[in-house]
Amino acid sequence: MPDPAQTWNDVDTYFTDLLAPAEDVFAEALAASDAAGLPPIAVAPNQGKLLRLLAETQGARRVLEIGTLGGYSTLWLAGALPADGKLVTLEYEPRHAEVARANLDRAGYAETVEIRVGAALDSLAALAEEKPEPFDFVFIDADKVNNPGYVTWALALTRPGSLIVIDNVVRGGAVTDPRSTDPSVVGTREALDLVAREPRLRATAVQTVGSKGYDGFALARVVA
Repeated sequence: MPDPAQTWNDVDTYFTDLLAPAEDVFAEALAASDAAGLPPIAVAPNQGKLLRLLAETQGARRVLEIGTLGGYSTLWLAGALPADGKLVTLEYEPRHAEVARANLDRAGYAETVEIRVGAALDSLAALAEEKPEPFDFVFIDADKVNNPGYVTWALALTRPGSLIVIDNVVRGGAVTDPRSTDPSVVGTREALDLVAREPRLRATAVQTVGSKGYDGFALARVVA
């Protein structure tokens, strides 16, 4: 009987090779992140392509990313922006931000992408104080414990019509366990509960399998 995980990997490879073939800038970003010792938890290439397509479909001009890591997903999102577009990405670890900055500069996004370093909840509060133009697209992919806070700030910094994507919501299936004491599961469940209760959001969540294992994402549109 075929190994399901191997099948997932094979299918991801097929889809990626066919529809999201490797470009030097992405390969270089992953190599630089690996060389710097960053954890290999960036989105898969076909997932990155999905983010770009969603942002393009949205007609996004302003993107907010919570969780930069080495800038791999940032590169995909930046590629969706028009010439006058802006992407603000938040990263807790200075070393990660340094690697991401180099990756983004190499790709020609030095003026398009702003990296803010520090605890994301603090960075979000500071950003809100600046009263920025609303963001059209928000990608949440940071520590899961603070997901409820990230969703709350995403709502405050968007407008009706904006799109919010929350990554890694399945937690290998553990998200269904109301008795879980895993902080990442608890934070994810609380965030999903918040989304479900929030009348300003219309949302769904989707399970995925692939080279990153068994997980999924939530997709929420701001409607009011």
